[in-house]
Amino acid sequence: MQHTNNTPAGHTGNPDALLSRELGTRQLAATIFNYTVGSGIFVLPAFAVLQLGSAAPMAYVACAIIIGLVVMCFAEAGSRVSATGGPYAYVETALGPMWGFVAGCLVLATGTSAAAGVSSVLARSILTLAPGSSVWVSRAMILVLVSTLVAINYRGVKTGARVIEAVTLAKLVPLLAFVGIGVFFIEPSNLVWTAVPEAGAVLGTAGIVIFAFSGIEGSLIPSGEVKNPSRTVPRAAFLALGAATLLYLAIQFVALGILGTGLAEDRTTPLASAAGAVVGPIGRTVLVVGAVISMFGYLSANVLSEPRGLFAMSRDGFLPRILTTVHPSFHTPHIAIVVYGVVVASIALSGTFETLAIFANLSALTLYFLCAIAAFVLRKKDVRTDGEPFLAPGGPLVPIAACLSLAWLFYETVTREQFVALLIVLGVVFALYFLRAWRLKARPA
Repeated sequence: MQHTNNTPAGHTGNPDALLSRELGTRQLAATIFNYTVGSGIFVLPAFAVLQLGSAAPMAYVACAIIIGLVVMCFAEAGSRVSATGGPYAYVETALGPMWGFVAGCLVLATGTSAAAGVSSVLARSILTLAPGSSVWVSRAMILVLVSTLVAINYRGVKTGARVIEAVTLAKLVPLLAFVGIGVFFIEPSNLVWTAVPEAGAVLGTAGIVIFAFSGIEGSLIPSGEVKNPSRTVPRAAFLALGAATLLYLAIQFVALGILGTGLAEDRTTPLASAAGAVVGPIGRTVLVVGAVISMFGYLSANVLSEPRGLFAMSRDGFLPRILTTVHPSFHTPHIAIVVYGVVVASIALSGTFETLAIFANLSALTLYFLCAIAAFVLRKKDVRTDGEPFLAPGGPLVPIAACLSLAWLFYETVTREQFVALLIVLGVVFALYFLRAWRLKARPA
């Protein structure tokens, strides 16, 4: 990675060195957890029951196994490459600038579309408390929401991390209360399997549910602001994803135990319906508020992490150099943060995020595949940039198993039309890369 040749005027050396390493294990784990536990867990339990009936928890077990392999790949790659950019930096270091550019585009497309979609949904959710509000009020709410998060992260990664830690606790309260109270209202007969689902059905369901587990790809982007990354990244990744997996399984069991297969009847707010069945309208309202807090937590983590992807791609010459500018007082990539906020708000206001949200599922699986390959190559090359790296148990078998499981999941869930759309998008990305390479080659020395 060529960091020294792409530094903007007024900066000398690697722009990563100007960033402040403020994220410890607790802060990074909170970021990963918030990125992971977003709005999905409030909706997906109904989908899992619709597909698998009382055997719905099997989808979460399958997800836990697959995502566990992926997390080990991320943990090892993140302990070996400490530069800002997360998956982009891992893939670029292992496989070269072309594949790094592809990974960077996938990360940014996923992050911006997801943030735009959640911003819109969050604004509409808040406005349900004020019936009759116009579409202009909703748009103003989106601008206020995105602007607030941009301002928080503009002033420093520590400030943004503190907000995320606070939101993590706030979002956990209603979810843990749901599990803690709901467990006493479980009807054991609702948990009895009527049939053992086929592996293809489980994986097909897991292919959707797994995106309630996604988020580590974006939350590790600010690697250049992590303290002692060779130890912090693996610890934070396993802590956050382990906690999320246990929470998801508990929520699915309790919700299924309360409503049985009737949980699938409410595909918008199934957890709120389960809570309402236990403690009445108050329980439903608490879970709706919990969903709002959870979405805000996701956006907080998103706006903290994703602008660092713009910074990293600018640092390596793929985007305008001005995006590597670091604020002299706050030590944040402030221009990248503002630009990212403008992009997210624009997509959310235009409504074009729906198309990108569909593609986000495909891009995440593709990105995980690239990162698993990168982890294998980084270990083979014994790349280490900041201390003794984490070694995934099982050695090279872990990234191989991750690639095979992701390929199987891809086969079971992706339609032919979606696959063709993915190939077209990747073709555009490669065309942009080679166009840039041709322009650089044709530029006078």
